[in-house]
Amino acid sequence: VLKKRLVKLVVNFLFYFRTDEAEPIGALLLERCRITKEEENVFSISFIEEPERKYCFECATEEQCQEWVEALKRASYEFLRRSLIFYRNEIQKMTGKDPLEQYGISEEARFQLGAHGQ
Repeated sequence: VLKKRLVKLVVNFLFYFRTDEAEPIGALLLERCRITKEEENVFSISFIEEPERKYCFECATEEQCQEWVEALKRASYEFLRRSLIFYRNEIQKMTGKDPLEQYGISEEARFQLGAHGQ
């Protein structure tokens, strides 16, 4: 069933609203999900643990659709964690210092490459 909704991305939550209301009617947590370009102006969000749970979104233009797909792919905690680890390693290569050390968190498991589910 197609319904017109307004959406707002806040960190890793995609809130959706009725067009005439200020309060969201729901939210999708963008973790362990797949963002897929379906058609020219359409993308979908499906969840790895629940493949039957799929949400389709239609945008006004192809460019807008591509922007949403890219933003949603970058919104997950796992993407941000991998980015932090990558840039941490790059800074360490350039400076010889661990940039997280000054915060006392350099040894935390969530900032290590092999850490999952943290």
